Amino acid sequence: MNDLLVFDIGGTYIKYGVLNESRDTSCIKKKSTPSSLKELIDFIADEARQAESIKGIAVSSPGAVSDEGIVYGSSALPYLHGPNIKQLIMESTGLAVYMENDANCAAYAELWGGAGKGKKDFLVMVIGTGIGGAVIKDKMLHKGANLHGGEFGYMLLNSDPEKNEVWSRVASTKALVKKVAGSKGMSEAHLTGKQVYEWASEGDCICLNAIDEFYHLLAVGIYNLQYIYDPEVILIGGGISAREEVSINIEKKIDLILEKVPLAKIKPIIRTCHYRQHANLLGAAYGFYQMKNYCNYMKFI
Repeated sequence: MNDLLVFDIGGTYIKYGVLNESRDTSCIKKKSTPSSLKELIDFIADEARQAESIKGIAVSSPGAVSDEGIVYGSSALPYLHGPNIKQLIMESTGLAVYMENDANCAAYAELWGGAGKGKKDFLVMVIGTGIGGAVIKDKMLHKGANLHGGEFGYMLLNSDPEKNEVWSRVASTKALVKKVAGSKGMSEAHLTGKQVYEWASEGDCICLNAIDEFYHLLAVGIYNLQYIYDPEVILIGGGISAREEVSINIEKKIDLILEKVPLAKIKPIIRTCHYRQHANLLGAAYGFYQMKNYCNYMKFI
């Protein structure tokens, strides 16, 4: 088997383990994310020494990851930005390394064996503290000229740029929590999205109205994405996607939009991502296999 040592670097935890084409994630582990670049590289090198017969290393990382291995943009881990992370891992392990942005990895996982399998063109949007995403075109990842392909959260939803109403700031779960906290005069730090939904289920009007607006703003962005790219399907990921009512209520909001825009005849098809907590690991592995076996690429789809 073409076993790989795979890492998903997050702001709080790093998930890691050995994967292969079987996509078995039963042995995945996690630990607190190292506090420095040296600690991170040393940890990866230690795991590589302990692993047996691995063919290479695949890494899912925050930030705009270049093919060379430099991470641009910003993230919760400033030490990732600037150095050539891929080169450092290769030098410390002596192994081939594949490295990609975490949202792009999630899209690769869906392409490989998830809700995007068999599709040529689809989008993945990840709803969390912001809104990220990825673009799959002709079964290939579209990264864009500036490595910002799929950064849907930067879209403006208001014609006045001074209001800075980018999609991430008004339609993320963080935005939902901020709105409810502000209306209730409480600190955001003491409120979670889960609590907002629990209060809404109990009939809390503030929470119900905030969630209703949340769905509307998500629907507006998804409507725009449909007409910008015209994908076969738009897959929703992130923790909130586990709630079955989310995609249903977004579709209802899209129906209302289409009623008011008679020229629009295409309704976006929305589905939930198949892979959840291990999507980034699986997608990183898929990216490695594509890199190492390009001639056999189609057999993994």
